Amino acid sequence: MLAALVATSVVADDESDHAAAIERLDQMSMAMSQMSYQGTFVYVQGALVETMRITHVVDQDGIHERLVAVTGPQRELWRDAEGLRWMDKERQSVVSDTSFKRSYFPDVSSRDLEQAAQHYRISLGGLEPIAGRLGRKLSIAPRDEYRYGYTIWLEEPSGLLLKWELYQDMARPLARLMFTDIRLGQEVDVTELSAPGEMAQYATQRSDIPHNQEITRAAPRWAPKTLPPGFELTAHHRQDKRSPSLYQHLVYSDGMATVSVYVEAADSNGLSAGTSRLGTTHAFSRSESGVQITVLGDVPAITVEQIGRAVSLTTP
Repeated sequence: MLAALVATSVVADDESDHAAAIERLDQMSMAMSQMSYQGTFVYVQGALVETMRITHVVDQDGIHERLVAVTGPQRELWRDAEGLRWMDKERQSVVSDTSFKRSYFPDVSSRDLEQAAQHYRISLGGLEPIAGRLGRKLSIAPRDEYRYGYTIWLEEPSGLLLKWELYQDMARPLARLMFTDIRLGQEVDVTELSAPGEMAQYATQRSDIPHNQEITRAAPRWAPKTLPPGFELTAHHRQDKRSPSLYQHLVYSDGMATVSVYVEAADSNGLSAGTSRLGTTHAFSRSESGVQITVLGDVPAITVEQIGRAVSLTTP
């Protein structure tokens, strides 16, 4: 009887801890999208060490974000309602992409959290000092081999992300990001959002990714017949029907990890066949029936390979 009571108490504690962790992640999602913040962070991935400065401001016109490289090649990135602009000072060029508007940091919705909970063990830890503030540790451990794990630290009490570590087996980090200083709300210096004067003199190159694509609810012409556990179709874009070239973009997610599937003409400039890796991102590409299929994502290689090999024509 005593053993049964103890077991029931442990289960209740686990459920309570899980619910509290989910609530914290939901708070992080709101903080990262609705708060203004500014600071310097260090990104480490293998031998790569980069220091970046970010200014993220939310006002009545939406999100305005500027990311500046403090070390390494001189480059800057802006995100706002107009999309993304990437400036390379050494090449004196600007790349513009109106279709890309996601933040540099993770953005997870309440619906995504419930979906993710089925494939990750999510638990809360203690408080640690980070960038002059207190961060609550939170562990997100994968339940299988198809996704990475994370350890993140959220600022108390706002829930803003102060630090994260990415793992494949929860043993050795594949990548780390940590703020060394940070300002919140009214502390943010909005003048840092101003673009440098030389930007207007640089040549602007538009992204070659099609911009005349439409979001559609129709079933994709090309899609994977099977998917790794937990991954679901969350977005389907296709190029304007009047275009002679085939282009389709599918997005699959498990609530935390996101994988993109591109289907385009086989003569387009894509990746070489097979699996490749850049940092923590894996890519898989192959050709079939005159089209090139490319799968990209911050997931283990087995995930993009399984999805990529399962893609086939669903309609004649």
